[in-house]
Amino acid sequence: MRSADAPSQTPPTPPPSPPAQDPGGLQAFAVLLRHMNAEFNRITQEFAQAQGLHPTDVQALIAILDADQDDAEPGPMTPGRLRKRMNLTSGAVTACLDRLESAGHIHRVRAEDDRRVVHLHYAQAGRTAARDYFRPLADATDTARRRFTDDELATVVRFLAEMNRQLDLVRR
Repeated sequence: MRSADAPSQTPPTPPPSPPAQDPGGLQAFAVLLRHMNAEFNRITQEFAQAQGLHPTDVQALIAILDADQDDAEPGPMTPGRLRKRMNLTSGAVTACLDRLESAGHIHRVRAEDDRRVVHLHYAQAGRTAARDYFRPLADATDTARRRFTDDELATVVRFLAEMNRQLDLVRR
């Protein structure tokens, strides 16, 4: 999961098995979700380090990439929207965007209908770097996905969508 020039990391620990007494219970979900979250965080930190970025910068990249899929407010990401999404100060968002822009990951574009509005776009060079780095994760996801039927995947997608909805409610 690392680029050729990234520092060598210890291999990830194998995922925990769900408790045998209640494999679909809350404890099983908590253990597996924590482990998956820890692995995603590790991968994100390694990418940030390989790109000379802060882990917060990578979270901003994800928010910019996924902005059009945001049910609450679809459309291009703006600095103000990013500030609210990430719970950062205006100064912290500006510093983050400056780092991302100077590293070639994003570019800022003024809206044609209102020049005061700035839209944030993922630059092609940034997309290429992320795609190359995260290819093993995409391949692993596809391998896992192929082990399930379409009906099972529909249930997984429903669960993940509902989990994200609940997390949004907790955040608010």
